[in-house]
Amino acid sequence: MGGVVHHLCGVRVYECAADGPAPTSDRDAIDLMSEAGGHGALLVAIPAARLGAGFFDLRTRIAGEFLQKFVTYGMRVAIVGDVPAEHAASTSLLSFIRECNRGNDIWFVSDRAELEQRLAERRV
Repeated sequence: MGGVVHHLCGVRVYECAADGPAPTSDRDAIDLMSEAGGHGALLVAIPAARLGAGFFDLRTRIAGEFLQKFVTYGMRVAIVGDVPAEHAASTSLLSFIRECNRGNDIWFVSDRAELEQRLAERRV
């Protein structure tokens, strides 16, 4: 997926490049975690624009399967950026995002500044 490593609030964050193929399966999550882990990252930041519309349509199950792999393998993930307009009014998606943001493993944040703020507050 390609990316760079940043240190935010003492946490090594692997930030994926904005361009490239959208993940379509849990295997893509494993590949991404392997790449990030090779850089010593504890959290992966993925631009929302990189995920594709199918990710945000919960009926496809892409988001659930993809994100579950991160939880299973103990690596945190942040989706950075806005939900695509065609999915922004989805009640189920908004509930999913709200539930994810209550925890410490999966976050949906608007930008890197919000990610940094969450890291500072939670000391991940």
